[in-house]
Amino acid sequence: MRQLGAWAARVGVGGLRACVVAVVSLLIPAVWAAAVALGIWWGPGNPWSWAAPCVLGCVGTLALSRPVCRMVRFLVARWTGTVIPAGYRRAGPVTRMSTGYWWNGFSYERTRRDALLDQKWRVRWTDPANWRDLRFTAIVPLTAGVVAAVPAAAVAVAVLGLGQPGPGARIGGAFALLLAVAVAPYAWRPVAPVAVRFLRPSSAMALADRVDELTAQRADATVAQAAEIRRIERDLHDGAQARLVVLGLSLATAEKLMETDPEQAKSLMREARAGAATSLTELRELVRGINPPVLNDRGLVDAVRALALDTPIHVNVRADVLLPLDPPIESAVYFGIAELLTNTVKHAHATEARISLARESAAADLVAVVEDDGRGGAEARPGGGLDGLRRRLAVFGGSLDVSSPAGGPTRVRMTVPCESL
Repeated sequence: MRQLGAWAARVGVGGLRACVVAVVSLLIPAVWAAAVALGIWWGPGNPWSWAAPCVLGCVGTLALSRPVCRMVRFLVARWTGTVIPAGYRRAGPVTRMSTGYWWNGFSYERTRRDALLDQKWRVRWTDPANWRDLRFTAIVPLTAGVVAAVPAAAVAVAVLGLGQPGPGARIGGAFALLLAVAVAPYAWRPVAPVAVRFLRPSSAMALADRVDELTAQRADATVAQAAEIRRIERDLHDGAQARLVVLGLSLATAEKLMETDPEQAKSLMREARAGAATSLTELRELVRGINPPVLNDRGLVDAVRALALDTPIHVNVRADVLLPLDPPIESAVYFGIAELLTNTVKHAHATEARISLARESAAADLVAVVEDDGRGGAEARPGGGLDGLRRRLAVFGGSLDVSSPAGGPTRVRMTVPCESL
């Protein structure tokens, strides 16, 4: 009985999906059919009987091609989990020049609204993806659309046949009903390979997207580097530099008082020694913020273990024996783990955390996973800390995956390609 119910559910779900695929795939052919019917209705005597249907069909095709392709991508991703990148050109920023005009990458406009409107249409009509979408809308009705329409057409034939009094018509209706039931679970499936084959971005589109991504990564790296330099300059100016200036003045004063007031000179010397110790501590903290010595001396695993010992909550570290990695990669992963542990302590209200460092031998990737038993709810918001960490890892071709349902636990996985492993 349970198997019968599962089979009936497959038939119902498959039939519904096939109907959806058929409607989406045959939408543009339906527009052309309506245009032809309009021309026939007007009759051959009307001068618009042939021009108007062509105009209506062309406009409808151009207007519906991109929404149809987006709907197909959505259905394939929802039903099969296969994500097909769109590959459409993205509009660049609109900048106001010193002359008061707005530059949109193509032309100067008087207002920002005009610049955005002009940019939108230029990007839309010069996008090579338009030809890909038009090709797909011509192919999908003859492939996935026809197959997906079989169950609905068979049901219609079955209803008409079973409603007739003759035995031949009823037998034909029964066969049509069996055909609809048999093909319903599978009729929608051809849309996935057809979409993957004809909707994926071309090599030129993928290359253009990669160039844009690398340009954004370079900009992020430049901004991060400039911010780090400003932080170091500020820390040196406000901390160690000021103390060293005071230390020099104290030593100069002590030198003058050495013969006339030895006790005062000794007191200044003691203050100078304390100031030197404080300056040394600040410099060590500053250097540790740039790159911890243990990371340079003993590698990533020992640096992470030392970081875990300094964390106020219990942190369990499990790591494979890793060969030495490139210093930029080790530094990026180390500071990523440090940022995640800081978020765990400050925001997650966790009592325990776990860190694992391993490698995926098949892909030669370094995988770092940070988990905690906190309250969850973490997400990579635009401009947030996790989003910044994701951009920093993207410079090395890495990725960041966050799983943090409300109530916890939180699991963050960092993956960085490493050919040296």
